[in-house]
Amino acid sequence: MAKMIHSMIRVLDETRSVDFYSRAFGLAVADRVDFDTFTLIYMSNVETGFELELTVNKGRIAPYELGNAYGHLAVSVEEVAIERERLTKLGLHPGELVELNRDGKLFGLFFFISDPDGYKIEVLQRHGRFL
Repeated sequence: MAKMIHSMIRVLDETRSVDFYSRAFGLAVADRVDFDTFTLIYMSNVETGFELELTVNKGRIAPYELGNAYGHLAVSVEEVAIERERLTKLGLHPGELVELNRDGKLFGLFFFISDPDGYKIEVLQRHGRFL
């Protein structure tokens, strides 16, 4: 059986991205592996064994084009409204809180936020399948 272990995104500025993911989601650098032409930064926290791999291609100065195939990363939190307020106070500009219902019942309560490279992250309240 396969086990999901990480998701990778390409970022332009290591310091800026590490700072964002640390402040926004409490991720810390678990490992940093430097190669001649790129650097891999693995970030995680105690909530899960899943990691976010940031890839920095050395010498790149132009922002990445995310295209129309990229969807989003997702994280879950205990109290999404409190988390949105915290991120707002940090100046990170989260989107509006959205309530999604199905068959008259709450399916998801969430908002989106973008990282410095424009990647969308969905922040969901822990509920139902989003524990």
